[in-house]
Amino acid sequence: MLGRNGIKPGLEASLISVCAALYAAVGYLTYLGIFAPVFGTVRFWPSVIVPAAFSILFSPRIGGIGAAIGIFISDMLIHGNPVLSLTVGVPANFTAFYLMGWLAQRWRNRSSAALAISIQLIPVAGCAIIYFLELIDLLTALIYLVVSIIVLAFTMMLALAQRRFLGIAAASSLGLMAGSAIIGVGLWAYSQLFILPGGIRNAPMIFALGWFLWTYLTEIPFIQFLLPPILKAVSRAVPSRGVLGAEERVRT
Repeated sequence: MLGRNGIKPGLEASLISVCAALYAAVGYLTYLGIFAPVFGTVRFWPSVIVPAAFSILFSPRIGGIGAAIGIFISDMLIHGNPVLSLTVGVPANFTAFYLMGWLAQRWRNRSSAALAISIQLIPVAGCAIIYFLELIDLLTALIYLVVSIIVLAFTMMLALAQRRFLGIAAASSLGLMAGSAIIGVGLWAYSQLFILPGGIRNAPMIFALGWFLWTYLTEIPFIQFLLPPILKAVSRAVPSRGVLGAEERVRT
């Protein structure tokens, strides 16, 4: 018997478990003890490629639930605050990767260069705002800006040379932006009631933008640069996964 996403429930549970375990393990091993400069709390997290791939290859639910469980496990290992994880990290990760997979299924063959490029202008504008408000130093602002411009340029390259990945790139960016926004606003709201890891309390609202930018700009390069070759390799090895063609679409 197949579930709503066209995958047997037993296989779906197994895939969620594998996604969660890989996400937690790879994340713990690769975050390198790096946290957001100035704002703190949010860690460097290249392991986002794991649930992103599961969400698009299998189903939004597998990627979303796997990410939610995986981030909770890693949070318990790193800062050990279940309330913070359940109110911010878990919903942010579920939303990001469920939305990513859901949009990718719908935009796979209806990509819009204008939409994909416009999405990448959002962090560029955010970098300008946070710099002119003097919340970060010039070097940090330049690093943020350079990363956002590189991602923008990569999206333009996809529009010209690899258009079949454009819809997936746009979906990945919007999904990650949604999750990053939840993290930014969620951490700000949490700090009004409790003390964040690192000792931050009653953070100003503009910190939400700082957390949003750090989360998005340190994670989107791994998704944008690594996801297309992963999907291409899987499509060649296992054509039935059908991540690049309309006729092979995975049902939700």
